[in-house]
Amino acid sequence: MNAYSFTLCGASLALLPSGALFWGDEGLLCVSDLHLGRSERFARNAGALLPPYETRDTLTRLEADIEATGANCIVCLGDSFDDAAAAKGLDAEARNWLTRLMAGRDWVWIEGNHDPGPLDLGGTHRAELHRGLLTFRHIAEPGALGEISGHYHPKARLSAGGRGGARPCLLVDHARAILPAYGTYTGGLRSDDAVLATLMGPGALAVLIGPVPRPIPMPR
Repeated sequence: MNAYSFTLCGASLALLPSGALFWGDEGLLCVSDLHLGRSERFARNAGALLPPYETRDTLTRLEADIEATGANCIVCLGDSFDDAAAAKGLDAEARNWLTRLMAGRDWVWIEGNHDPGPLDLGGTHRAELHRGLLTFRHIAEPGALGEISGHYHPKARLSAGGRGGARPCLLVDHARAILPAYGTYTGGLRSDDAVLATLMGPGALAVLIGPVPRPIPMPR
């Protein structure tokens, strides 16, 4: 399996092509910003119709990552659903799928700003999780050390041949890692935005997700 390996506060971590983060020594797989039910929320609130396949696509990738890594602890790093109503409106197929994935595993739902966590789906619900020297939370806190967060859906702007574009990425420096959004139909914030430029220290990398994750200097 192609992955980008790095160390954060002594923990050996690997970014998978999907944007999931795997901590092999702990058997822990971390994903951020699944935003399940986004197409349903768009239809409910704005009348905009998106192809209603994002939940299936996201869960398919999540199941594949769990099977590939053999992870026994899954940390969903906030905004697992697009809002509280989307969590309650999960259809029977998706609910059963999640229940099957959770069976026999330590499953942690971290509170996000879009949803407080699906309280009726089981698992453990936390504002943040401390494991060894690492802290898992939804939104990065200035000055934190050993922090893994999400929320911003970071993307790195690239240009080649006079054409530009942005790709989802992991941002990492000596103190923290900010995960890309894992869910389908999620936008992103460019790494040169002032918020991200302030959070990330000198020498930070942007690791582009894809079949072979690729590190580049974080565009600022």
